[in-house]
Amino acid sequence: MRESILTIPVTDIFEPKCGCPICRLRDTLEQRTVEYIMGAAMMEPDVRMETNKLGFCKTHFEQMRACKNRLSLALMLQSHLQDMQKHIFTRKKMFEGKTTKQKKVSAVNNECFVCSKVDWGMSRILVTLFEMYVQQRDFRDLFAQQEMLCLPHYDLLVSMCTENMDKKYQKQFIDACGELTSKYLDTLEADVSHYCKMYDYRNTGANADWGNSKDSIERAIKFLTTR
Repeated sequence: MRESILTIPVTDIFEPKCGCPICRLRDTLEQRTVEYIMGAAMMEPDVRMETNKLGFCKTHFEQMRACKNRLSLALMLQSHLQDMQKHIFTRKKMFEGKTTKQKKVSAVNNECFVCSKVDWGMSRILVTLFEMYVQQRDFRDLFAQQEMLCLPHYDLLVSMCTENMDKKYQKQFIDACGELTSKYLDTLEADVSHYCKMYDYRNTGANADWGNSKDSIERAIKFLTTR
């Protein structure tokens, strides 16, 4: 897969200042990868070899199925199924891991071409993000202006920065991540609490003020569990 497909300017991801920027990054990488594999790439021998080996998870199969080019998906499924016919019943490659634990899990249920490319792109772009935070004052300001960081990506950034960022800026970065996450968490908790209160009989009626709470359940789930 061409590296340019997964090359995304970090500032482009942070400019919208809406939602979690790392979620936007992941979603963009995912979209580009699905579009790539459903296009001319499916006829490239090296790509087909990799998709035959890895296959796709249910989520990405569904995203590919939603694309207009169903023939591309059918051709990939054809060669993938043919490859499985050669190996699946010999218990080689697909089912045999290096460790005892891995041998108990089928690779066919735990590997995905799109997931692997998204993870590859994320790991490299986040390193660039850390470098930009250290080197560019404007980017530090842009980072601080984000609406929020979801909980999983807050944890990811804080965990990665200790090994990928100059120690001089680590505390500032961790504090900035904490500020974005805690500020949104406070707002979210208040909205969910308000939603619960609106079910009190005293708050019913045509003039009931739900404020920003009506979609608070969906926002809370996304904040806590985003991919």
